[in-house]
Amino acid sequence: MKNQLKLWDAVMIVMGSMIGSGIFIVSSDIMRQLGSGWWMIIVWLITAVMTVAAAICYGELSALFPKAGGQYTYLTEVFGKMTGFLYGWSLFTVIQTGTIAAVAVAFGKFTAYLIPELNNAAPVLQYGEIKITWIQIIAISIILLLTFINTKGVQSGKIVQSIFTSSKILALVVLIVGGIFMIRQNFFAENLASGLQAFQNLKGEGWREISGSLVMGGVAAAMVGAVFSSVAWENVTFVAGEIDNPRRNVVRAMVLGTALVMVLYLFCNFIYLAALGRDEIAFAENDRVAVAAAEKILGHSGTIIMAILVMISTFGCVNGIVLSGARVFQTMARDGLFLRLAISNNKHGVPEKSLWIQGIWASLLCLSGQYGDLLDMISFVIVLFYMLTVFGVMWLRWKKPNLERPYRTFLYPLTPVLYLLIGTAFCILLIVFKPQYTWPGFILVLIGVPVYYFINRRKKVDVG
Repeated sequence: MKNQLKLWDAVMIVMGSMIGSGIFIVSSDIMRQLGSGWWMIIVWLITAVMTVAAAICYGELSALFPKAGGQYTYLTEVFGKMTGFLYGWSLFTVIQTGTIAAVAVAFGKFTAYLIPELNNAAPVLQYGEIKITWIQIIAISIILLLTFINTKGVQSGKIVQSIFTSSKILALVVLIVGGIFMIRQNFFAENLASGLQAFQNLKGEGWREISGSLVMGGVAAAMVGAVFSSVAWENVTFVAGEIDNPRRNVVRAMVLGTALVMVLYLFCNFIYLAALGRDEIAFAENDRVAVAAAEKILGHSGTIIMAILVMISTFGCVNGIVLSGARVFQTMARDGLFLRLAISNNKHGVPEKSLWIQGIWASLLCLSGQYGDLLDMISFVIVLFYMLTVFGVMWLRWKKPNLERPYRTFLYPLTPVLYLLIGTAFCILLIVFKPQYTWPGFILVLIGVPVYYFINRRKKVDVG
C-alpha cells in the first residue's frame, strides 16, 4: 500500500471517527442517571482520561507494528491468532458495522428533523412487523455512497474526511463560543448547587437521592454513553499501512486527536449546563440535548443550525469508519480468517471488495433495526478489548524487554495501570449493576470461538 495519508489526514480520521452523534445526545442520559452537574462533568473527565491514556498506550504498539490491521494486528502479534480473530469477529458483526449503521440512521433522523414529512411518510415497504422507512433508506444511501467514494482511492476518502471533520470541528467551536457570549439565562451555578450529592430520575417520575454503591452503579451506566461517544479513535491504526512515517505519525495522530476531541466534549457539556436546567438536560426531546441548548441560545433558527451540524458530524463520522474498517477485514482475509475475496486491492490501491462487504452488512443492520440494542451492549466489549490491548503493552515489556521500541508509552507504567484500573472498575460495576449491558456482549464474543475453530478446520481440510 502507498503511504498517501499525512499527519493531518490521520488526525482528521481520529477526530472524524470519534465525533458522531453521541456528544449531541448522551448527556441527557448521564443527567438522568446522576442528576448533578458535578457528576456530569466527572463522568466526562473520567472518560477523557481513559481515552487519552489508551491512545498513549496504543502508540507503543503502533510504532512496533506499523502496518494495516491496527488493533487486530496488535492482539494477534501479542496474544495469538484466536484473540485477534475474536476482536475482528466482534468488529465485523457489530462494533464497526453497527456503529456505521447507528450513525447513518442518526443522519437520517436529523434529516427528518429538517424535513418533518419524512417522519410521517408511509413505509417504503411493510410486511407484517417488518417495515422499511425512509429514514432507513437515507441511512443505507449514505453508507453505500461513502463506500463507493472510498473505493475510488484513499485520496477520495481523505478529502471527504478532511472537509467534513474540519466543518464539524469549526461548528462545535462556534457553538461553544456562541454559547459563552449569547446565553440569556445561565443555569451553570444552579446545576452545580447540589455538589457531589447524586440524584436519579430514569423515567421522569421525580428525582430521588442516591448514595454509596448506587452512585457507582449510576456512574458506570452513565459512562456507557460517554465511552461510546469517545471510541473509534483507534480506527486510524487500521490504515497505518497507508500513513506516511507510521511509526511516528500514528501515535501523534491518536494522542493529538483524542485530546482535542475530549476538550471539545468537555466545553460542549459546559454549554449544556449553562444553557439548560437539570430537567431540560435530562428530558430533552428524544435526548437531543444539543438541539435544546441551541434553541435556548439562538431560538428556532438554532435548532436548524444544530440539526445541520449533526448531519455534517454524522456524515464525516461514517466516512472515517468506512474508510478504516475495511482494512482490518482485508488483513484478516490475508491471515485466512475472513472471506478470501476481501484480500485484493482494486486499481486505485484500496480493498474494494472488503469495503463493499462491510457496507452491505452495515446496510442489513440498518434494515434489522436491532443495531441500536446491540450498540448499547458493546461499550462493555469495546472496553474489554481496549484493556486487553493496553495490557499487551505491559505483557510485551515483560516478555520481550529488549525489543526495539521507536516510541515508549509516556509515564509508563502509570499510564497503562491507570487505564486498567478505571476500565476494570467500569466493567465490574456494569456486571453488578447493569448486567443487560454485559452478557449479550460476552455471548457475541463467545460465538466467535466455534467460528474460529470451524474456519481453522476448513483450512486444514483444504491443505490436506
